[in-house]
Amino acid sequence: MSTITAQGEKTLVLASGRAHPELAKEIAKELDIELLPTSAYDFANGEIYVRFEESVRGTDAFVIQAHPAPINEWLMEHLIMIDTMKRASAKRITVVAPFYPYARQDKKHRGREPISARLVADLYKTAGADRLISVDLHTAQIQGFFDGPVDHLMAIPLLADYVRTRVDLDNVTVVSPDTGRVRVAEQWAERLGGAPLAFVHKSRDVNVPNQAVAKQVVGQIEGRDCVLIDDMIDTGGTIAGAVKVLKNAGAKDVIIASTHAVFSDPAARRLAESGAREVVVTNTLPIPPEKQFPQLTVLSIAPLIARAIREVFEDGSVTSLFDGRS
Repeated sequence: MSTITAQGEKTLVLASGRAHPELAKEIAKELDIELLPTSAYDFANGEIYVRFEESVRGTDAFVIQAHPAPINEWLMEHLIMIDTMKRASAKRITVVAPFYPYARQDKKHRGREPISARLVADLYKTAGADRLISVDLHTAQIQGFFDGPVDHLMAIPLLADYVRTRVDLDNVTVVSPDTGRVRVAEQWAERLGGAPLAFVHKSRDVNVPNQAVAKQVVGQIEGRDCVLIDDMIDTGGTIAGAVKVLKNAGAKDVIIASTHAVFSDPAARRLAESGAREVVVTNTLPIPPEKQFPQLTVLSIAPLIARAIREVFEDGSVTSLFDGRS
C-alpha cells in the first residue's frame, strides 16, 4: 500500500530522495505504508532527474530527504522532488528535512555574508512546499524563515531516555559545549531528574570554519558522570576538545549526546580517541560503516517523524510530541 486514506477522502503519500533510504523505509514502516515508487538518476553532467511512478493528484504529500555530504546535491534533489509534486497536482506538500541544510548560516556575523538558512527556506517555498518538518534546528529562529507552518521536532526525549539508563542519576551533570546551548542543557537536566549544569568556555575564530578551542569548564563536575550535549557533530574537534577539558577537570565519565551525526572527516577518529565512554546520536543522517566506531550508539528518529507526519495528515497536534515545548 503506497497511500493512506483518512476520513473525508484525504490521501497521504510518502516520497523519499536517495540520500538516506534506510531512514525513509523505517518511517514508511512506522506508518504502515509503502514509499511512493520513484525514478531518480543523474545525467552525465550531474543534472538530477526525478519522476513519480504513481499519480499524486490531490494528495497530502510528504517529501523526505536527508542532507549529508555532498549537501548541495541532496538539497537540489529535494527541491526537484518538491517541484515535481507541485507540477503533478499534489494538494499539499510537506518537506521533511530531519537535518535542515545550511542551518549554521542563520545570521550574519560580519558584513557581506549571506543568511543561507533563510535562502534554503525561500527555495523550499518557491519549489512548492506548504509546510516544513525538521528535527532540532540549530537555532529556533529558523522557524521564522519559512513562510508557512514549521514543525520543529525535538530529539531530547529520545536521547535523554536512553542516557538515563547509562548514568547514575544521583551523580550526573549535564554539560553544554558553550553558553549558546545552556537553554537546551536545562531541558536535558529536567529530563535527567534535575541534574546540575555546567558549560565549557570556548573561543572561535569567525574566519576559520569548523574550529573552536575548548578552554575550561564552568561548574562542578569533579567525580561526576558528565553528559556532554550538542545539536550536531561535524568534524568532532570541538566536542573531543570538550571531553579532554572535562576529563582534566576530574570528570568520572563522559557520554556525548547529539542529534545530528554529520561526521565529516576526521570526526570518527577524534570521537573514538576522545576518551568518551559513549557517543549517542540519532539517524537523521546516514552513518556509513567507515564512520562507525565501538563507542557509537545510533537511535532511530523514525518513530518520532512518523508520528509527526500522522499528526499533520490528521490535523492533530504536533506540539504534543514534545510535551508542549517549542
